Amino acid sequence: MLDNKKFTVIKNPNLQEAKSIIEKVFLNRKTLVAAGNCRVLYNGRASSKLEPGERLLIVKNDGAILVHRSLGYEPVNWQPSGSILHVKLKSNALEISAIRHNPRERLRVIFDKIFMLSALNLNDSAEFTLFASEKDMHQAILLNPSLIEDGFKPISYEKKVEPGFIDVYGVDKTGKLVVIEVKRKIAGKEAVLQLANYVNAIRNKADREIRGVLVAPNIGKGVQRLLFSLKLEFIALDPKKCAKVLKKPENTKLENYF
Repeated sequence: MLDNKKFTVIKNPNLQEAKSIIEKVFLNRKTLVAAGNCRVLYNGRASSKLEPGERLLIVKNDGAILVHRSLGYEPVNWQPSGSILHVKLKSNALEISAIRHNPRERLRVIFDKIFMLSALNLNDSAEFTLFASEKDMHQAILLNPSLIEDGFKPISYEKKVEPGFIDVYGVDKTGKLVVIEVKRKIAGKEAVLQLANYVNAIRNKADREIRGVLVAPNIGKGVQRLLFSLKLEFIALDPKKCAKVLKKPENTKLENYF
């Protein structure tokens, strides 16, 4: 066992030992991390059952609970903060349950073997800074059009067309109209189809050549092929770069541009 003021780590505890530790963690509102073989049952707005497997359980000190598999970044099961937590021994298994009343739902994680338990006394009050939202990226492009390409001139943003709103609308250095769809995360095929709809809406009214440009940090699998088939373009743009543009004192007000 490793133990200090910030954390306690126990390897291969028996289920009774694990129960005693978890009870103290819940009572003292610490963060629990457990690795072991478990099955997961959920009842509430729907129902689900996850057969036994080796997984990672995280219970945060605000009652949020997450079950992670060994692959992927998203939890396979979870409940938000505010859950009421219980632990008990039942039929040679240790059951951790998280219950919510509104909406009514219950998540049960049932371990038959625990490899590691960790009780963490974490202190985190740091301010979170988002580098740039999609709207921030729109603003950065308007303030510094060369983020798209040299010679690009924005005409408007959030332009209303029949399928929705075009993020940024302008002309390139050759006079072609440019329809831009912006995504702050990896862009998928849905973003390409959305852009295609906007381009078609403008094409029905315009009397000159139109370019459709998808702007995002990166694109997903198969997206480049779809872009090529629809004669659309992709330009990589990191939200961090947009954030730097917005931090410049002379770029603080968009109305100065228009």
